[in-house]
Amino acid sequence: MASQLETTAKALNRQLEGLDLAGRLALVAGLDGKAVFTTSLGIEDQVITAEIGLNRLSIEVSTLDTGRLFKETSDLIGETEERFGIEIIRFHPSQNDIDDFAARFGMNGFYESVEARHACCGARKLKPLAKALEGASIWITGLRRGQSGNRADTPFAEFDAERNLIKVNPLADWDLEAIRAHVADNAVPVNPLHVRGYPSIGCEPCTRAIKPGEPERAGRWWWENDEKRECGLHVPETAIPSLNSSSL
Repeated sequence: MASQLETTAKALNRQLEGLDLAGRLALVAGLDGKAVFTTSLGIEDQVITAEIGLNRLSIEVSTLDTGRLFKETSDLIGETEERFGIEIIRFHPSQNDIDDFAARFGMNGFYESVEARHACCGARKLKPLAKALEGASIWITGLRRGQSGNRADTPFAEFDAERNLIKVNPLADWDLEAIRAHVADNAVPVNPLHVRGYPSIGCEPCTRAIKPGEPERAGRWWWENDEKRECGLHVPETAIPSLNSSSL
């Protein structure tokens, strides 16, 4: 089954390359199986959500409501639903997982070690993501090659062996200027934090505005030294030792 999905993903990657965003999403929506788009409400994801809503595509839109989002992000969920006439399904962490993390590391223990930070992401993001993707055969994301060095080789479609599905990145070849132009041309609502120096927005305690000349994702988990820092959503959990050793 895995080899079949891998072959399908490679063929899909070639097909998507020659299409515009609307064509890419329409193609994915027409494939067999359940397609789920997980949005962080960032500017890239708002572009994808707009296309799904305006074209009434059969793609489920979900978000991970970690419990520590910026108020601006939470407010944007309702505004986006109303603007495009869609439902954004919220997936929350379990209270038991949050309590377990706090007992082990302290509520804000993620500042103290990489292990603790990954454990927090595991409880607040990875477990809810697993729920969001239950029954899905296609996972759509807003990943772009220009977001960070760690994402420079992002394909349009790939086989996600860990989740046994096809992951589609329809904005892989878009740069930030193209994203901003599309938003302006189509009156897409965006997070007001973007104009305050936050190109990438995650949980409030873990996100700061970037400084002039810094990469787009420099404001995420800025206290860590690893330039390829990620939360685990888009890298295999097996590549993150602290997640493997965590009980969360």
